[in-house]
Amino acid sequence: MSRGVATRLVLASKSPARRATLVAAGITPEVIVSHVDEPAVLAALPGGRAFSGGTTTPADEVLALATAKCWAVAEGLERGRLDLPAGTGAGRLVVVGCDSMLELDGRMLGKPHRPEVARERIREMRNRSAVLWTGHFAVVLEPAGQGAWALTGQVGASASTTVHFGNMSDAEIDAYVDSGEPLKVAGSFTVDGLGGPFVTGIEGDYHSVVGLSLPLLRTMLRDVGVFWPDLWDHRRVTTER
Repeated sequence: MSRGVATRLVLASKSPARRATLVAAGITPEVIVSHVDEPAVLAALPGGRAFSGGTTTPADEVLALATAKCWAVAEGLERGRLDLPAGTGAGRLVVVGCDSMLELDGRMLGKPHRPEVARERIREMRNRSAVLWTGHFAVVLEPAGQGAWALTGQVGASASTTVHFGNMSDAEIDAYVDSGEPLKVAGSFTVDGLGGPFVTGIEGDYHSVVGLSLPLLRTMLRDVGVFWPDLWDHRRVTTER
C-alpha cells in the first residue's frame, strides 16, 4: 500500500448528502454526475429483479447501479470524454459511485419523484422497519502522461442497514411530502434532514443510510492499495506542494 500519494476522490453522484458526508470526514470530492439510465440498468440484470423469482438479490441491484455510475465517469475520464474541474491538480484519482434503495415488503424502492407516490410509501413505512441497501463501487486511476489515465484497481460492495420508522400522523406525512425532500431520495426519507425526527432507530451504519458508508469505503479502498488518510484534504494539499 502506497502512502503519501496525492489522491483525489471523484464522486459520481449529484447527491448533496453523499458529498456532505465526505466533506465532514475531511475529504472534499470533485463531483461529476454520471447520468446513468437506472431503469435500463435494472432491467438488464441477468438474474432478473430482486424478489422476481430469479437469482438477483437486493445487494446485487444497488451494486449494479453503483457500478454503472462509477464506470460512466471513470471511462469518460479515461477516454477523454470528461474533464476534471480546473485546478484539480495532478495525482491519482479514486472514482466512487453509490446508489441506495429501500427494501419494503418484497419490493426495492428508489426515489418516488411524485408526491402521491411518496405519500403512499411513507404511510406504508410508518411504525415499521425496513432495510436500506447501499451499493458502492470504486475505480482507481493513475496518471499515464499527456492527460491519459491508467486503470489500476476496481472494487465493489454493498451494505444494508435496518431503519425503524416512527408512527407519523397523516398531517406529518403531508407536511413532509409538501417540503419536497422525500421526492428525491431513496425510500422517500432522510435521516440527516427533515425526515430525521421520524426515524426512531437504526441497526447498522448511519452513514450508509445517508448514502455512503465511510467504514465500508475505507475497507474497499484499502483492498486496492489506497491509504485512506491520503484522501484527506490537508494531506493531499501538502503532498501536491
